[in-house]
Amino acid sequence: MSSEPITGAEILVRCLAEEGVEHVFGYPGGAVLYIYDAIFKQDKFQHILVRHEQAAVHAADAYSRSSEKVGVCIVTSGPGVTNAVTGLATAYMDSIPMVIISGQVPSTAIGQDAFQECDTVGITRPCVKHNFLVKDVKDLAATMKKAFFIATTGRPGPVLVDIPKDITMHTCAFDYPKAVEMRSYKPVDKGHSGQIRKALQLLLAAERPMIYTGGGIILANAAPELNKLVDRLGFPCTNTLMGLGAYRSSSDKFVGMPGMHGTYEANMAMQHSDVLIAIGARFDDRVIGNPKHFASNARKIIHIDIDPSSISKRVKVDIPIVGNVKDVLQELLSQLDSAETKPNSAALANWWQQINKWRERDCLKFAKSDEFIKPQAVIQNVWEVTKGDAFITSDVGQHQMWAAQYYGFDKPRRWINSGGLGTMGVGLPYAMGVQKANPDATVACITGEASIQMCIQELATCKQYHLTPKIILLNNRFLGMVRQWQQIDYGSRYSESYMDSLPDFTKLAESYGHVGMKIEKPGDVDGALKEAFAMKDRLVFMNFITDQTENVWPMVKAGKGLTEMLLGSEDL
Repeated sequence: MSSEPITGAEILVRCLAEEGVEHVFGYPGGAVLYIYDAIFKQDKFQHILVRHEQAAVHAADAYSRSSEKVGVCIVTSGPGVTNAVTGLATAYMDSIPMVIISGQVPSTAIGQDAFQECDTVGITRPCVKHNFLVKDVKDLAATMKKAFFIATTGRPGPVLVDIPKDITMHTCAFDYPKAVEMRSYKPVDKGHSGQIRKALQLLLAAERPMIYTGGGIILANAAPELNKLVDRLGFPCTNTLMGLGAYRSSSDKFVGMPGMHGTYEANMAMQHSDVLIAIGARFDDRVIGNPKHFASNARKIIHIDIDPSSISKRVKVDIPIVGNVKDVLQELLSQLDSAETKPNSAALANWWQQINKWRERDCLKFAKSDEFIKPQAVIQNVWEVTKGDAFITSDVGQHQMWAAQYYGFDKPRRWINSGGLGTMGVGLPYAMGVQKANPDATVACITGEASIQMCIQELATCKQYHLTPKIILLNNRFLGMVRQWQQIDYGSRYSESYMDSLPDFTKLAESYGHVGMKIEKPGDVDGALKEAFAMKDRLVFMNFITDQTENVWPMVKAGKGLTEMLLGSEDL
């Protein structure tokens, strides 16, 4: 405790230091100037000045996704906050732990339509896990402690702390709580042993078992337990878009991603299993398709999740287990060690025989070309050049799905993308956040010519802070996923989906002080990637001119069931 009174701004900075914060992303403005003055006087963390508030939240989001740290960002009042809302909603949908500090007009001006005032608490309430308005400087330290606690426990999520300007200049003694006790918030960690025992009995008796995992595994740092469980049981495993890397893709037990653009074998196995265990996944619409179709095959479902509201929300389950997935998996493995029953090996052999028949469809094959660069081939080349060990950030669209399908992830927290909200523009600020959290790592941003332009000004941030991700632009001159839907469902009427006046990306990258490349021939792809990734100390912007006609296959159309997949243009 500091006996000398200090300002609210200094208290805030001390709180961040107490939490071990090393990097803060932000953009100053009138309501947060006392905070920025306090930041100027401290040396505990580095502030990264972005070029747009949306990028501050995205960068803090990716900082959290790619590490076990909490992303932190600061924005000013009014438009600073409203610019940040997209980033908040993105993190909220994917359950990412973050703390956002927003400035607010002075307490006496709240509700008076003051300059740069908005109802921050009201506007952000639907897209944060929790938010606070600090009304007394004496509450600031305790509020910050609560914010970090709420963000990181239970089902994680972003927490916003709104601080009026006068609170940042008021003074009091500093006392940072060592622990938090909140009567209204007590998340459960341990799963019910009896339910876990029932789940194990069901799994061991299964003839067509399936392990379906999502981002909850990664958020709980439970990948080691998951890999051990899958290997011990010998069951097939699928990772959702948010869960890629939770179970290693190089294993023959990995059947690929499920859902709208999942593999044929993953979707067929999900639909035809007799016992399905869902771990840290939420049966969302992009994964299971039509719930009625999904329910048409009788199966027993076990669902493990930290959030009780996610269980039986879209699909009725037979054995619910509420708890931290890491703790539950440890208990499950412990019970498996002492179980006398073993999996049904004869039935399992038959099940694998069926899955391998589905695999023979080779649903991810694509036509090679000597004339056009195939986007799928670029991703495969990126995997080879990086030896499958890079952090891959992605924007949203066709390139996102190709990256998910063709870059095999063997480790968690290496695949950084917007899953739930599907936010274009995240790729570059995500790469910034990843590199700040993992300074010695190889970072690549897979993007499209539409997505990259939404936050392209962050090339200036990269220059200022010597951030050197490799940007891989799969440029098909279309809003690719929109064009694909228009081709399939709207009679090839390409309404407003063609990008008609693109910049010279090479010159644009160079104008920001980076290296630009344009690659137009398939034979030049490998050499360009090797050259770019060899430049460790430079941001390299690679503009790959790709085949405009390529679509993402397989595809489950909206309203269809998992087994009603389109495997290629021949199915149209």
